[in-house]
Amino acid sequence: MIIKDILARCDHTLLSPSATLRDVLRVCDEAYEFNTASVCIPPSFVSAAYGYAGDRVNICTVIGFPNGYNDTKVKVYETEKAIADGAKEIDAVINVGMLKEGNTAYVKKELSEIRKACGGMILKIIVETCLLTDSEKIIMCDIVTETGADYIKTSTGFSKAGATEADVVLFAKHIGKNVKIKAAGGIRTFAAAEKFIELGCSRIGASALVPLAKELKNQL
Repeated sequence: MIIKDILARCDHTLLSPSATLRDVLRVCDEAYEFNTASVCIPPSFVSAAYGYAGDRVNICTVIGFPNGYNDTKVKVYETEKAIADGAKEIDAVINVGMLKEGNTAYVKKELSEIRKACGGMILKIIVETCLLTDSEKIIMCDIVTETGADYIKTSTGFSKAGATEADVVLFAKHIGKNVKIKAAGGIRTFAAAEKFIELGCSRIGASALVPLAKELKNQL
């Protein structure tokens, strides 16, 4: 697979707590230059980024990030505000604790409300696989399918570990036909990204791939 095809599936990501507006606008320019699927940025910068980039790039942002234990009403407000500010894609973190205590009704209701708040925008659900058992991952495949999200996403990149090939294989076996897979967390090479795509991922979340592409471009 050639680099431009991998980048076309990449959510070019900047979620560092120390990110500044200048940094955000830079990654917007990079996303446009390298034709990435989106640029994934903190919610507080969505309005400014959209004012700067307009529809030149798809702006993605995160909800309930990174721990997911915000109240559902807060997550719904975050989603509505992000879309009003110009976000076209939403990556929302589940409430891991509620899942682990068996309160799947809470998780389903929350994801349904976030789905409704998204309207027709793309919704990706971050399940934070490194904190879940395989049984819990399968439960989340069912819930994500049932509640109508567009993607199931492996990781925030802010917990104990990131994407694994085994988790992507498990997702591919258990998600519904209308759900896609996003791998994120620790994907730092084009070879790793290509492997995840071969295993069934439609999106890759990464901060390292565009800088690698810039290095290669500069070497030409």
